Amino acid sequence: MRVLAIIPARRGATRLHDKPLRLLGGQPLIVRVWERVSSMAIADSVVVATDDAAVADVICAAGGTAVLTRPDHPSGTDRVAEVARRPEFINADVLLNVQGDEPFIDEAAVRGAIAVVTSGLAPIGTAAVPVSAIALGTPDCVKVVCDDAGRALYFSRAPIPFLRDVADGAVRDTLVRQHLGIYAYSREALQQWVSLPVHPLEQVERLEQLRPLAAGLRIGVATAAPVEMGGIDTEADLARANAHWESIYAVRSPA
Repeated sequence: MRVLAIIPARRGATRLHDKPLRLLGGQPLIVRVWERVSSMAIADSVVVATDDAAVADVICAAGGTAVLTRPDHPSGTDRVAEVARRPEFINADVLLNVQGDEPFIDEAAVRGAIAVVTSGLAPIGTAAVPVSAIALGTPDCVKVVCDDAGRALYFSRAPIPFLRDVADGAVRDTLVRQHLGIYAYSREALQQWVSLPVHPLEQVERLEQLRPLAAGLRIGVATAAPVEMGGIDTEADLARANAHWESIYAVRSPA
């Protein structure tokens, strides 16, 4: 199956001004994400989908491909779907969506999401990692619980499943995982997703994946190992990411 990786990058983030263009290791963040996805060699093409010409320009200057999309998309999935419909990308069988603020995204998680679709487990694939006790109670951490086949039953910002008896804490910990913002879709599932109206569950939780789930579309969840750095949403996240980048990639002169 031909895989097209699409990285949606909206410039107008509210918590981190000009997020795609902020520097990580001396290069714009969106360039670092594009480099990371390209280095995995798991997609036939990697495209950045953006609503801003400046973001497209830095990708093109780095040697990548960028597509300018409509500015009014309500979600990254809608932006991905617009690109997937373009004639030059119509031959892609699997569409991969990696968020534009994930420069350290785990390759195993990405491959796992794609494998969900290519194996036939579900028409939509994503990934999740074990969740810490602190993150379990944090609304910014999206939790997921699955059926016995590894397909999502529900995603929530609340701690799920509810722990009725503290004696069952160890059992609960085996059932809940932290969702990662990676999606792989069959072409048909992606188009069905964006054709659906906003669902009340999606509106209440502010989680777009509840829209297809409520409509009966299966979402398979691959299990991945925890990573040291997640997405970048705030100034503090960016500072930590630059420190992490320095610790991994910087070339230091001998003492």
